[in-house]
Amino acid sequence: MKIGLYFGTFNPIHIGHLIIANHLAEHSDLNQVWMVVTPHNPHKQKNTLLDDYQRLHMVHLATEDFVKIKASDIEFKLQQPNYTVNTLAHLQEKYPQHEFCLIMGEDNLNSFHKWKNYEFILEHHSIYVYPRLNSGTIDSQFVNHPKIHKIDSPIIELSSTSIRQNIKNKKNVAPMLPHKVWDYLDTTMFYKK
Repeated sequence: MKIGLYFGTFNPIHIGHLIIANHLAEHSDLNQVWMVVTPHNPHKQKNTLLDDYQRLHMVHLATEDFVKIKASDIEFKLQQPNYTVNTLAHLQEKYPQHEFCLIMGEDNLNSFHKWKNYEFILEHHSIYVYPRLNSGTIDSQFVNHPKIHKIDSPIIELSSTSIRQNIKNKKNVAPMLPHKVWDYLDTTMFYKK
C-alpha cells in the first residue's frame, strides 16, 4: 500500500488540512493519507501547543468519516524533538509492506534542504507537494526532481495560528473547522484564554 504522510501539529486541524488530504487521497496514486500528529516540531515552541492527545483526538474527530484518511500518533512514541527521517525509518521497520511518501506544501519544500538527512529522505521516499501562494523560491535541486511530484490541488490559505487567535478574540471560526472539531473546541473552551 502507498501511504502519504501529512505531518503537522494540527493545533487545531482545520478544513484546509482536510481538503488537501482528501484531494491527495482521491486524485493521486496514494492509497491512504495518514495525518501524523507531531508532538514537537523542532521549528515550533512546544509551549504554544495544545496537549498531544487533545490534538490527536481532534484529528480523529475530523477524519473518522473519511475511509482513506487516518489519524496517526506514531511520533508520540519516538524521541523528541521529532525528525522526519527518524519517523520514516521507524515506519518502514514497523510496516515493511507499505511504501511511505511525504506530503508537504511548497513553502516547506523551499526549506527542505535544511531538514535533517534530507538527501537520504529524498533518495528513499517520494514527496507530494501541494501549492501555496507564498512559497518563495524553490531550490534548483528540487525543480524537476524525479521523486518530487507537484500536485494540482486547491490552494488553501488557512492558518491554525489565525484560527486560535480568532477563537481567543471571540470571533466565529466555525466555517473553518470540521463540524465535530468546532463542537469539541466550543465545549472544552480550548484556545479561548
